[in-house]
Amino acid sequence: MPGTPILSAALLIAAAAGPIHAQRPEGAPPAVALGEFAARRAALARSLTTDGVVLALSAHEPREDYIAFFQSTNFYYLTGVREPDAALVGVRQKGTVTWMLFVQPKEPSREIWTGTRVGPQQAYTRWGIAGRPITELVRALDSLTAIVPTVHAVAEQGFSGGQSVDEQFLAALKQRVPAVTVRNASRDVSRLRAYKSDAELALLKRSTEITVEAHAAAAKAVRAGGFEYEVQADVEREFRRRGAERPSFASIVGSGPNGTTLHYSANDRQMQAGEMVVVDIGSSFDGYAADMTRSYPVGGQFTAEQRAIYQVVRDAQAAAERQARGGNRASAMNDSANAILAQGLADLGLIESPRATYDCSITGQMQCPQYRLFYLHGLGHGIGLEVHDPDRYEVEGTLQPGSVFTIEPGLYVRENVLDVLPDTPRNAELAGKLKAAVARYRNIGVRIEDDYLIAKDGSLTWLTRSPREIAEIETAMRQSRL
Repeated sequence: MPGTPILSAALLIAAAAGPIHAQRPEGAPPAVALGEFAARRAALARSLTTDGVVLALSAHEPREDYIAFFQSTNFYYLTGVREPDAALVGVRQKGTVTWMLFVQPKEPSREIWTGTRVGPQQAYTRWGIAGRPITELVRALDSLTAIVPTVHAVAEQGFSGGQSVDEQFLAALKQRVPAVTVRNASRDVSRLRAYKSDAELALLKRSTEITVEAHAAAAKAVRAGGFEYEVQADVEREFRRRGAERPSFASIVGSGPNGTTLHYSANDRQMQAGEMVVVDIGSSFDGYAADMTRSYPVGGQFTAEQRAIYQVVRDAQAAAERQARGGNRASAMNDSANAILAQGLADLGLIESPRATYDCSITGQMQCPQYRLFYLHGLGHGIGLEVHDPDRYEVEGTLQPGSVFTIEPGLYVRENVLDVLPDTPRNAELAGKLKAAVARYRNIGVRIEDDYLIAKDGSLTWLTRSPREIAEIETAMRQSRL
């Protein structure tokens, strides 16, 4: 696409000094090569509109060394470095770019506690970037910005109002060098991250395969009298057993009323017969996230009410899938799913009609679609280094080969949904009409989420292929108990 920085194939191959990690789980795809990280840095430098200093800061080591450390995704994307308290500095001036990597020095007494460091001397061998001690960063930046006073900053937390450690670091730089102009370059990196390479797609596919296996374990663990955390334990054991380093987000196992809370993660309730359980999980494999949801009936058999809600959600997902082809507008998926959800809710008596609205302000001047009382989130998102990652359809507006994303419609009949309506005469009348249907379907939450890839020929590839039709779910749960 014109104006979009594309990673050159030559750069992806050049300087490929081997994978970042020597040991891989059996059957795992290769790690991203050093040459690809170099290509990403080069693409970032080309995307900048002015010369200046590129500064990317890593995540910081937790104050207590027994707390898990996770690298900043933007910093990892550009460097492949998993160590904390590091910085990437690039100087773009008159058509040339020079990169330096500032890392913690070797310190055996400290490494006893937190693990072996690579150190500045071995930085080039390990990451393909000349290394310097992190203690020299401030002096180096002061010197460089005196010559090229623009800083293109890729901060760990972005720019959120001056509160993060990184923003405080940049503010201190401006105090020392008042002529410095700081520009947010995180958006430039996000744009690059929207275009997944073949190596990234292979890692994403591996992460989705692991997540599919974890869902098979979840289906076995859902039982009356069991606890949500038992399902979570089996899921996360499967992640680690198959080589994923961690969940890509807090595992959601919501039974009964908890299934109507979108990001519920306490997972401490006892499952009861006749309930639904929403299991929304994803592994992180070599940093790349999957995201998959299935909704299971406790006991393995859907009630008539659960079946009705579930089928509407599945039909909405199928409608979105039919729109998911290369060259199609991404918004077409959303439009199709919304139409099915609204019609389904109207057929169940949970809303007055597919186009009906309610007063969503106390004055009654603002109207919102009634179906949004039961469908509270978006249809999907890109996946990558983060579970909500940039995708090229967000840049271009259309789905294209290499787009990798979720489709995840859901319906949630919260028992108190009518109680949260603004207190207007129109809403009081509406609540009276819907009360019986809400009581009938109360505490049923259903979300069906899968991961997809637009293939090179523009067709849709279903990555998280596993049981999801009503009969398939019931058969899988029945067989898991044999």
